[in-house]
Amino acid sequence: MAAFVALSSGAAVASDPQQNQWEMQIGQQQFMQLAQRGEIVQSSPYYSVLEPIAARIAAVAGPQYFTPFHFILVNEASPNAFAVPGGNVYVTTAMMTFAKNQDELAGVLCHEVSHDIHHDVYNNAHKTQGLQTAAGVLGMLMGGTMLGQMAVGLGAGAQAMTFSRSVESNADRAGAYTCAQAGFNPYGLVWLFQHFQGKAHGSLEMLSDHPRDDHRVSDLENLFHSDPATFGRFNADESQGTPLATPSPQQGYPPQQGYPPQQGYPPQQGYPPQQGYPPQQGYPPQQGYPPQGYPPALLALRSG
Repeated sequence: MAAFVALSSGAAVASDPQQNQWEMQIGQQQFMQLAQRGEIVQSSPYYSVLEPIAARIAAVAGPQYFTPFHFILVNEASPNAFAVPGGNVYVTTAMMTFAKNQDELAGVLCHEVSHDIHHDVYNNAHKTQGLQTAAGVLGMLMGGTMLGQMAVGLGAGAQAMTFSRSVESNADRAGAYTCAQAGFNPYGLVWLFQHFQGKAHGSLEMLSDHPRDDHRVSDLENLFHSDPATFGRFNADESQGTPLATPSPQQGYPPQQGYPPQQGYPPQQGYPPQQGYPPQQGYPPQQGYPPQGYPPALLALRSG
């Protein structure tokens, strides 16, 4: 929650092209806002820690979404991670030190990719589209469609969007299965919630769109007990978690990583080749002082 870790595996599932366009637009808006605020971390030793964990998660989650996942570090003081439509999962640098082991970090990443796979922002926008129709600028840019109108205002505040308790619980459940398939201990998300208890949310569940952390812990533990075929091999003891790797000082991101290749200034931008002074400018060849000296007739008078 440098550079970006852009990862996917296999062919993505088919989905609605109009929905995909909407989600990519929201993702680009959010990326540009974070970049303008200077929060995007372009290079950091923490990428050497994040990348191998993200790669294993993307191998499981990537084929379930229409575009590759990008795992991007952002400079924020609070431990957090948030997914934005279009495949970007942002992880704060504070989360990289808050997580105690690989399984905790994997747990929050698995939870976040589930939001994109389930199209939670898109679905939530449909439910609240009446609040979006007043602002039509982005709608006009996107052809005046209802999807464009709903996109207004969502990009800039995507990381602040909260979901219902049922949506968050579904992401917890799906994330637990993703972690298990990727070879991470799904109890990592339980351990992370236990660290957050009393810090991230209020004490009353009714005051938050997110379930209380202790409720999420009990829901996950019930899930693990109900499916021993999937979760029975994992140890609930946090001391058995896989330690995080030591950050590599020289770590940067591979050249191909980052947001989609089309971003940036188009190649044709800049001054056109014809600009500048035209070749004919300057004094014409005939300009200059006439040949100096006295005319021949005057010379004859002076010599007579």
